[in-house]
Amino acid sequence: MVKKIKEYEKFLVNMTQSAENDLNEIILFIAQNNPQTALKIMEKIQARINTLDHFPYRGTYVPELLAKNMKDYRQITESPWKIIYKVDDDIVNILAILDSRRNLRDILIKKLLKS
Repeated sequence: MVKKIKEYEKFLVNMTQSAENDLNEIILFIAQNNPQTALKIMEKIQARINTLDHFPYRGTYVPELLAKNMKDYRQITESPWKIIYKVDDDIVNILAILDSRRNLRDILIKKLLKS
């Protein structure tokens, strides 16, 4: 059940080590060919993540996990990347940042079983 949020309530956004690793891999890969583009993409992804501090429930359920009846996880996108997160009380835990062109179901299940 979704918690009723007061308009002024602010959530703490926590980037897990796994998500930080995902973001670093993305940026390093892009920077090999275009460092400026890599920096812009990193800023866009971070800006998208920062919007969750006031609107954590705006993300959709993750279809690949919903098929396994896992309804605790949500996603927002900064195309083509999906930012997977979970809201726990007043904390938004960023769990993964993944390229949506990959086989997300297997990657997500493996990542979430580790945490």
